[in-house]
Amino acid sequence: MCNLYSMTKSQAAIREWIRAMRDTTGNLPPMPGIFPDMMAPIVRTGGDGQRELVMARWGMPSPPKFVTGIDRGVTNIRNASSPHWRGWLKPENRCLVPATSFCEYAGTTPKVPTWFALGEDRPLFAFAGIWCRWHGTRGTKKNPAEGEHTLFGFLTTDANATVKPVHAKAMPAVLTTPAEMDQWLTAPVGEALELQRPLPDDALRIVMRGEKEDAVAA
Repeated sequence: MCNLYSMTKSQAAIREWIRAMRDTTGNLPPMPGIFPDMMAPIVRTGGDGQRELVMARWGMPSPPKFVTGIDRGVTNIRNASSPHWRGWLKPENRCLVPATSFCEYAGTTPKVPTWFALGEDRPLFAFAGIWCRWHGTRGTKKNPAEGEHTLFGFLTTDANATVKPVHAKAMPAVLTTPAEMDQWLTAPVGEALELQRPLPDDALRIVMRGEKEDAVAA
């Protein structure tokens, strides 16, 4: 599972690359380590049809049968045919999750964090995400966050040859071009889900090992 990623480009760079017309994120600093339940930027289509950059909490609502106490949320979504996820696959609930790298842990003892990116300069890409509004409790028992939340998660798929030696089961569904982002945000469900596929084997490279955060910013 991908439970750690980074977004180290400026919000101006995100807006320009994803063509977001509205930005409600405030002063958005580089985020070298984004973990589950943290707030992070996503791009969605607003009610007026304009793309907007907003903050959301990482972790979609869990299937009710798996929740006991505080819902920790689901960060990675693999089975898009599940009834639990189908209702959020409509265009109005799809989003782009801007990122510059993501982390998987090698199955060693101790486990070693391994960071993947499109290049050493960490170009922007987007995870194929979904979002929703949800009322309930997030956070921890010590510091619960009660109320309405904007939540997000992203799709995963088979690992490509670059990721597989580190994490054989899966990798995030990554979008790298404007056409792919348009397709994810607007296409009918079947066409959109064509993007739930591994990147070509030569598209990713390992850019760092052994750190919990990818602190490169540009």
